Amino acid sequence: MIPKRYLPILQWLPDYRRQTLASDLLAALIVTIMLIPQSLAYAMLAGLPPEVGLYASIAPLVIYAIFGTSRTLAVGPVAVVSLMTAAAVSQVAPQGSPEYLGAALVLALMSGLMLVLMGVARLGFLANFLSHPVISAFITASGLIIAASQLRHLLGVEASGHSLVPLLGSLAVALPATHWPTLLIGASTLAFLYAARRWLKPALVGLGVVERPADLLTKAAPIAAVAVTTLLTWGLGLDERGVAVVGAVPAGLPPLTLPGLEFGLWRELAMAALLISIVGFVESVSVGQTLAAKRRQRIDPDQELVGLGASNIAASFSGGMPVTGGFARSVVNFDAGAETPAAGAFTAIGIGLAALLLTPLIAYLPIATLAATIIVAVLSLVDVGAIRRTWNYSRSDFLAMLTTLAVTLLHGVESGILAGVGLSLALHLYRTSRPHSAVVGRVPGSEHFRNVQRHRVETDARLVILRVDESLYFANARFLEDTVMALAARQPGLEHLVLACQAVNGIDASALESLEAINTRLEDAGVTLHLAEVKGPVMDRLDQTDFSRALTGQVFLSTYDAWRALHGDGVDSAVACPAKASNDL
Repeated sequence: MIPKRYLPILQWLPDYRRQTLASDLLAALIVTIMLIPQSLAYAMLAGLPPEVGLYASIAPLVIYAIFGTSRTLAVGPVAVVSLMTAAAVSQVAPQGSPEYLGAALVLALMSGLMLVLMGVARLGFLANFLSHPVISAFITASGLIIAASQLRHLLGVEASGHSLVPLLGSLAVALPATHWPTLLIGASTLAFLYAARRWLKPALVGLGVVERPADLLTKAAPIAAVAVTTLLTWGLGLDERGVAVVGAVPAGLPPLTLPGLEFGLWRELAMAALLISIVGFVESVSVGQTLAAKRRQRIDPDQELVGLGASNIAASFSGGMPVTGGFARSVVNFDAGAETPAAGAFTAIGIGLAALLLTPLIAYLPIATLAATIIVAVLSLVDVGAIRRTWNYSRSDFLAMLTTLAVTLLHGVESGILAGVGLSLALHLYRTSRPHSAVVGRVPGSEHFRNVQRHRVETDARLVILRVDESLYFANARFLEDTVMALAARQPGLEHLVLACQAVNGIDASALESLEAINTRLEDAGVTLHLAEVKGPVMDRLDQTDFSRALTGQVFLSTYDAWRALHGDGVDSAVACPAKASNDL
């Protein structure tokens, strides 16, 4: 019997009730209305036929309802993953060709397989290597690139490029060829969608509409834009005057597709598939955890890897494209009252009906309308304020953020995220290779110990207590040696040195060798080495080594115990705080 942990549907389906069904059906209806134009737009952003976006919004939603753990996450094509898909696939096949679509299917399959394998191996923690500043910068830069890439559809001109500079250069060259009817449609739609996003909800609430319906009506504004511009294009024959439209969209359910198995193609797409997997997973889990917390629910990140992976595999075998959990549609799903993942399955049914029945109506939909929809959606992802906040808080994080932003804008999405992750790891290694440490003294009349350079504390000429504020590993082991021996050299009367280890969560083999060297060198200098506040798991490992038997001093339960045992009569006067004193410990 398969455990419920691996099939989350078994956790909620037995308790499914009629009231839950009604809530899920209502949420599905609202999300379906929102998802139709989004699916078409994001397929276009990926350089794929519009029906691919619809196909990617059917089977993946059903599969996620079986394997996913979030009750309200709405899976489907999203802007950033669509951009990454276009950037990757365009490197191996010309846009519009059968090979281009085939490569997109392979990309979805590879991404799905990678996610499932990561989930089975319980590697959800790997997403932690993408720091928030790096993700924020990447999404901001991607949003700007996406918006710039859609300007050609608003202007009705030809332009190309997968980074900002080539895009803007291409647009500047093509600007004199602007198609004015297309620009009028695109600019009007853009203005309407922006105004609706910013002012429609307050206006409706001011007119007496309840807040929740007002919010849902605001989010449905793209449907109105699609309907009006499609009717105008059809009624005025604007397609015959040069306005680009979606054109004939095949009616029917997703076909069964078989992704190619060419080794060379898989090798070329491997890095892109890995990046799409990680970025999609981070975005999806962030949204899922946020929404789950509001209802005091939880999601399982490792099972989410399996759920998203299975969804992408389903997309690859049903004519779709890479998918993940989308922020906007998930929030709408949550606000509309979805209670279980069944809402996603019902949404898939709605999209399936649209693919069967509504495709003739889509033929006259202006591409400029979809471009305006994308621009308004992605500009909400641009967070310029995060750059200022990061600068004020952490210069190193700001450097990683700025690097990610610049490389993404100038060289493309893959290079940007690789540069951001690489620099973040390098900065982490640098910071932890020079761990903060402090000589501490006793706060008079207490059992507390604080930095002698920041507080008035008691010290002893024969005793030094060094607090180490970092786990010890190969990158900082030598730095600790140098710090300890420098202290011993500066204090000729030193007899005891205590390493206060309350912040040390681990000691690797390199750090252990350094501790052994410190112990030996201090013993040669007539100084006894002691440890204090060593955590249980760390002490368990030390007890299995020769170091614990060779230690010249003792291991104290607390720093105060070490002070009481080792403190003699030679108490110095309290040390005054320097002028730069702060609240730092």
